[in-house]
Amino acid sequence: MSPIRLRAEDEEDLKVVSACLQDAILPVGDMCFLPDEKRFVMVVNRFRWEAADRPRPGPAADDDDLAPYERVHCGLRVEGVTGAKLRGFDLKDRRQILELLSLETVEGGIALHFAGGGCIRLDGPSWRMVVEDLGEPWPTSCKPCHPDEAI
Repeated sequence: MSPIRLRAEDEEDLKVVSACLQDAILPVGDMCFLPDEKRFVMVVNRFRWEAADRPRPGPAADDDDLAPYERVHCGLRVEGVTGAKLRGFDLKDRRQILELLSLETVEGGIALHFAGGGCIRLDGPSWRMVVEDLGEPWPTSCKPCHPDEAI
């Protein structure tokens, strides 16, 4: 299965990116707004939903049943960002781990929603986003679970 490389420039594109990044995790310190460059960047540990119901590639290992899923580092870059606002977490706590739930378009930009009510609003009426897997995936035993799936 190939690494993802996606570009988003509108609401429909962002829905696809949001689905790919759902349940990504990241420390607060792995994101940055660069106002002089009008750019927001972050690196997340992305759960590979596209591979969740398939056997891992390559030779079978004794522990495949203990770690049947995968995560991969994934970079997100948003160009055309004129401002960034956040709520629900402290940028000074650089070790705090965030879980990305969804991305959506809002009037004048994009909102990134995190578990626990945290949010980042990126202002920029003509934003462009690139999302790209970085490096090789690694095995994990944890598959994110959502309340409606737990039944």
